[in-house]
Amino acid sequence: MQSQNQLKMGEKNSDKVFIFAGRATENLARRVADIYGIPLGNSTVFQYADGEFQPSYEETIRGGIVFIIQSTTPPTDNLFELLMMIDAAKRASAEKIIAVIPYYGFARQDRKDKPHVPIASKLIADMITAAGVNRVICMDLHADQIQGFFNIPVDHLYGSSLFMPYIREKFDIEDVMFASPDMGGSKRAGMYAKTLNNSFVICYKHRNKPNEIGEMRLIGDVKDKHVILLDDIIDTGSTICKAAGIIMESGAKSVRAMITHPVLSGNAIEKVENSQLEELVTTDTIPLKRESPKIHVLSCDWLLAEAIRRVVKYESLDNLYETTLHHKGVIKRMN
Repeated sequence: MQSQNQLKMGEKNSDKVFIFAGRATENLARRVADIYGIPLGNSTVFQYADGEFQPSYEETIRGGIVFIIQSTTPPTDNLFELLMMIDAAKRASAEKIIAVIPYYGFARQDRKDKPHVPIASKLIADMITAAGVNRVICMDLHADQIQGFFNIPVDHLYGSSLFMPYIREKFDIEDVMFASPDMGGSKRAGMYAKTLNNSFVICYKHRNKPNEIGEMRLIGDVKDKHVILLDDIIDTGSTICKAAGIIMESGAKSVRAMITHPVLSGNAIEKVENSQLEELVTTDTIPLKRESPKIHVLSCDWLLAEAIRRVVKYESLDNLYETTLHHKGVIKRMN
């Protein structure tokens, strides 16, 4: 069964492609390598007593195409580990180095929203480029303009490739309505609504400070609809859970959330479990801190493996959204 599910790579370049894992996403990287059809690269991280660490490749990668899979989740050691692995691959004479960053941390700092603050996502893009990477593959960036922070190619994958098949199978599309938990996500909700010929609503929110909501209002009618909240990140869970409560009070049949990156800080999982949300559907760009009966995870392993295959084969990624992951783990081609 496994051999049937593996992507057919051909012989050319197969002995020169390496997939390595950072410690933040090792399980995901192992599945990506298995789907691609090669073993996960052999690497280790030596840990010093004071917390300093040193990644090391335990096999020859000279002249190879090296993919390093690592989400830059907190702590910042994960980001620095990625940088060090890029530098080590460059010094080991890899021909090409591609950073596969399922979750691009610090992406919310993509502009100066007040005086005297950094644009951290630009700083990180500069650091990754300076380390020696040739290409970046990432998924559902918080802001599309982050692609422009790099002076190297960026392949931006979308969570919709995982969520759309799930929606089509689970619901009668006519009863579905999409919702954005804030004004910034209206473009995402609009895209889903347009693709499936549905409508969408917006939750307008005002923050007193980061991670603290002052007020929230619903713009639109959700009566007798199954509402799906869409976003790229769920952090504390306060926005999504409050939006879910307002939507149910407004007459919706049900409300669930589909969110790509499960940051889920602090007691966020408990908030989700105690909320009006029927389900939180997310991906494994970040490993869950613990399982929950309300949280359903769709793996992005097939999506990343297909992106890697196309990069190796010099094929276009512009229609990669057509290669979708059935939520039971079977690749399908959407008509």
